Amino acid sequence: MTQAHRFHTDDQIIAYEVAGNGPPLLLLHGFPQTRAMWRPIARALAERFTVVAADLRGYGASSKPASVADMTFRLMAQDMVALMASLGFDRFHAIGHDRGARTVHRMALDHPAAVESLTVMDIVPTEYLLSNMTTALAKAYYHWLFLAQPHPFPETLIGHDPDTYFERCLLGFGKASLGDFDPDLLEIYRSAWRNPGCIRAMCDDYRAAIEIDWSDDQADLHRRVECPALVLYGKDGAMARMLDVPATWADRLTDMRHSAIEGGHFFPDQSPQATTTALTDFLGSL
Repeated sequence: MTQAHRFHTDDQIIAYEVAGNGPPLLLLHGFPQTRAMWRPIARALAERFTVVAADLRGYGASSKPASVADMTFRLMAQDMVALMASLGFDRFHAIGHDRGARTVHRMALDHPAAVESLTVMDIVPTEYLLSNMTTALAKAYYHWLFLAQPHPFPETLIGHDPDTYFERCLLGFGKASLGDFDPDLLEIYRSAWRNPGCIRAMCDDYRAAIEIDWSDDQADLHRRVECPALVLYGKDGAMARMLDVPATWADRLTDMRHSAIEGGHFFPDQSPQATTTALTDFLGSL
């Protein structure tokens, strides 16, 4: 998956790649990565599926929205439903890691007819995390609170040395070293996060989570995702050390399966084969 395409929504441009043939499958990355994170996994998935990997708005080669209100998971989900429809896919499997996982969770709530199955990787629900923030959680995931500070405070500090900050993020959410990340992919991430517009949009992503998405999720606490769902998480990740990750999803997913993968928060980079196997086993069982 190397050839980039551009999809124009009403007000954004979404960069994406397509590979393979078969049932449609959407892959969404998280912070602070891009769609490139899926390349080691997408090769195998493309043998059985039409794989679409996209950059979330604000990230990678996608456009950078102008405001906090433009960086909600609801709008990110709308982008991707529209993208898939433009490719002829009104219903598809949705897989996300980190912010991408929060996007596909919102997608399954807002667009249930579009989501054939849901896979979330190494997150607990946004509402749960923010409503149950403890000292230990805040220390481990301090970036949620730092990035959400008013503009331009975090942007100024990060902009002084983006590589140092974002590489620390890659290492700070569970067991990981820079050697766990493909050097070519690291260079793609660095190129993206050195862009001041990307830094601002990523901060706005976290501002939106607290200022808007939290309320959206609280309003939907009575609802469950009905499609088959898989919860994957890093065995050594920060969330797994402090929480029973599957238990945080139990009252939100009607048909849930779950599995721990060797590694930390970025287990798809650390254990791509095990991640691929977990995904193909789940998708193959549907």
